[in-house]
Amino acid sequence: MKLTINEVAQSLRVPVSTVDRWIRQGRIPIQRTDNGYLVDESTLEKWAKMYKLPFSLPKKASDAKRQTPPDNLLPAMKRGGLLYNIKGDDRETALKNAVDNIHFLSDNIKDAMYQGLLEREHLTSTGVGKGVAIPHPRTPLKDLISNAIIATCFLAVPVDFHAIDGRPVFVMFILLSPSTKSHLHLLSRLSFCIRENAFVDFLKTTPDSTTFFSKIADFENRFAIGDRN
Repeated sequence: MKLTINEVAQSLRVPVSTVDRWIRQGRIPIQRTDNGYLVDESTLEKWAKMYKLPFSLPKKASDAKRQTPPDNLLPAMKRGGLLYNIKGDDRETALKNAVDNIHFLSDNIKDAMYQGLLEREHLTSTGVGKGVAIPHPRTPLKDLISNAIIATCFLAVPVDFHAIDGRPVFVMFILLSPSTKSHLHLLSRLSFCIRENAFVDFLKTTPDSTTFFSKIADFENRFAIGDRN
């Protein structure tokens, strides 16, 4: 889960002014957002342990963590965003350029993420057919992220991913999850979308973010109806 600066101070048992100073000095792992700074709870806990600092979540944040339901496609995809014109003549280069363009992730997360994606591709291709690939690490990134992320990446030119149907990939859904349960949940729903040829044709139009997220919201409504039945 993501912590605010106030929650970080409470978790480390230090004044907010101290956290502010550490941020200015570049000492503490943070993510910059439009709404200010956010800190990943698992990353902060690991950082605190490294520097032998006390760490415990404030009660409100701890309760929120226990009550947080699994992510669905729409929030995970909004978190990852849409990336366009990702260049690369092979899957390694395309993946590297895509990872480098996920600007809200820190460099250490990008490095671990890229190595995890390569290891998974070398094991077996994540090209699922129809020009679509779903790159993901072999194991969850539980120590690096607290919420699932799906980055939708439209490639500048189709790339050979050694997909099961032999078709070059024109769009990648980079799937990053903090747990196996989250990964399987999102992979199942994303696979359902891709099975529809109309959705793949829609992707080929390289939709803008508003149109894309509206389409995903439609799928989510269908999933919700199915979950109730």
